[in-house]
Amino acid sequence: MEETSLDSEQNVAGQGSGRFQEIESDDQNSEKIESDELFVQNGVQIEANGLDDHNCVTEDGQKEFVAPAVGMEFESYDDAYNYYNCYSREVGFRVRVKNSWFKRNSREKYGAVLCCSSQGFKRIKDVNRLRKETRTGCPAMMRMRMVDSKRWRVLEVTLEHNHSLGTKAYKTIMKTGTGNKKKLDSNCNAEVQTIKLYRALVIDAGATRNANFSARRCQTSSDCHDKLNLRKGDTQAMYNYFCRMQLTNPNFFYLMDLNDEGQLRNVFWIDARSRAAYAYFVDVIYIDNSYLSNKYEIPLVAFVGTNHHGQSMLLGCGLLAGETKASYVWMFKAWLTCSLGRFPQTIITERCKVLETAIHEVFPRSLHRFALSHILRKVPEKLGGLRNYDVIRKALFKTIYEGLKPFDFEAAWRVMIQRSGVGDHEWLCSLYNDRAKWAPVYLKDTFFAGMATARSNETLTAFFDKYVHKQTPLKEFLDKYELALQKKFKEEALADMESRSSNPELKTRCSFELQLSKVYTREIFKRFQLEVEEMYSCFSTTKLHVDGQVVIFLVKERVLEEGNRREIRDYEVLYNREAAEVRCICSCFNFYGYLCRHALCVLNFNGVEEIPSKYILSRWKKDYKRLCALDVESSFTESTEQVQWYSQLYISALQVVEEGVISLDHYKVALNAFEESLSRVHHIEEKTK
Repeated sequence: MEETSLDSEQNVAGQGSGRFQEIESDDQNSEKIESDELFVQNGVQIEANGLDDHNCVTEDGQKEFVAPAVGMEFESYDDAYNYYNCYSREVGFRVRVKNSWFKRNSREKYGAVLCCSSQGFKRIKDVNRLRKETRTGCPAMMRMRMVDSKRWRVLEVTLEHNHSLGTKAYKTIMKTGTGNKKKLDSNCNAEVQTIKLYRALVIDAGATRNANFSARRCQTSSDCHDKLNLRKGDTQAMYNYFCRMQLTNPNFFYLMDLNDEGQLRNVFWIDARSRAAYAYFVDVIYIDNSYLSNKYEIPLVAFVGTNHHGQSMLLGCGLLAGETKASYVWMFKAWLTCSLGRFPQTIITERCKVLETAIHEVFPRSLHRFALSHILRKVPEKLGGLRNYDVIRKALFKTIYEGLKPFDFEAAWRVMIQRSGVGDHEWLCSLYNDRAKWAPVYLKDTFFAGMATARSNETLTAFFDKYVHKQTPLKEFLDKYELALQKKFKEEALADMESRSSNPELKTRCSFELQLSKVYTREIFKRFQLEVEEMYSCFSTTKLHVDGQVVIFLVKERVLEEGNRREIRDYEVLYNREAAEVRCICSCFNFYGYLCRHALCVLNFNGVEEIPSKYILSRWKKDYKRLCALDVESSFTESTEQVQWYSQLYISALQVVEEGVISLDHYKVALNAFEESLSRVHHIEEKTK
């Protein structure tokens, strides 16, 4: 095993009954908070009481309007419109309504998109040749919708502009309701009304808690990534949480990174169940830093894997002071420390150079790939301002998903670039340069265990997606963390019981379906069963080329396209009977862990009635955990460190616990086994005295 060390200035670690060292926050260095509550939102300080009602006041005494953010709520559409207008005047741009949605019967407005006046491009026939074109395809916008409470909630915000902004001298046009045609007396009064509205919505978002220090100061300070931006009470909340976990979770592990002043900089922790799961499912890991890169209240990074049911599972998480190489390296080494240095086979992340550098340093033997779904989410932001955006987007998706060989991808990309005239587009050029790490045609030798997004309807979702929003504070997250893990554990336990106690319904007479119905877990079998059913869409299997024992077959398939039309596609499949090897150009086995319909057709064509064992992965089997535990145990030697003994004993005991809750009889046997084992261990201890 490779030795792993943590090269940070200070670290505080805890495991099992280890002692937790309380870390003092920097409250003593922050500004004194008087009786009036203070909170920080988007880099602007706002007092809850006693603040000048006309503006938001920053540290340097300047007046600044609060920027829009996802989660804001307003009493009406007019209030939201007026707020965005006030904000636009302060920043220096004009606002127009891009889209509005109305209910069919009542004509009541329920959704809208407000955007910069420079958004989009004018149609050629609408262009006035005597007037200068002012539209630049600016992406700045605010999308909102009326929710159940009849309030208007902001769902999406883009703050960046692609053009120079004015000097905050634009005239603000205030919207008024149909029943009130009187305009507000002054822009000052408009700001009074809007700030008061915003104060209410911030309280609704749960942001009225005390802050340790000014976010604006952190943005301008050189050491803003040297400590966590914690609110008052967050350190105590973490202390309480870790103490509680040590009492209830013996194999719980945590590690803390302190700066030179003793302030908390980075934190990593992993509970006992997640540590046990890591021993089984270390092959493919998704490092989710979306909470950090999208500036959530909690700078969370999560390690996510997939279990034998194809369910996502947490394999550790932590908080980082910032998106720096040093922080990521510390986090990855902390994770390796608790996992006994076992390296993942494949690591999936968003496309980020800092992250890429850190992974290359800490996981040199792992394959690092970019999540395609993350890249495609940025397409509207990066390309939305182009004149022929819809055409480019459609061509891009066709290039990504329909090419079977690198040559196909390269040719389709060149055509897209030439026809659209975007050869010098910076984002597209950088994307093309990184194509070997995200385009499916280049990833066919990479194993993804079902975590690939090689099909157009697939995406990688955040593990805490339904539990965390941008304004969720740390104290609330620690409670939701427990809820999320408990729900995942229950889902896995239920799937285990269903897989063992029921036999899936067979839909064909194919021998492959019957064979794997007895082996795979219920969910994975359903996915494989779909491939068996779709064998009937493959209407032709012919020999294309013979080279000794290796035969290349051509399989034709009718593929359903847009508009319910069928398109015929050709798939090449390599088959070697002597080596029991079959490989399809679609690489379904590497992407998802089971054979595709094209490979099954070739096996069937050659009279093979059972799938070769090398294509039946143990990680998808019903009894995988039991088999995995035995393999790990047999690989241990007498020189094994005590920490390895502890981890293996815990994994084995946890397996007995999971099996023991299936029924009352299982429970009695498991309990007796534990009691007998403990008695025998005590007997050995007495003999050595």
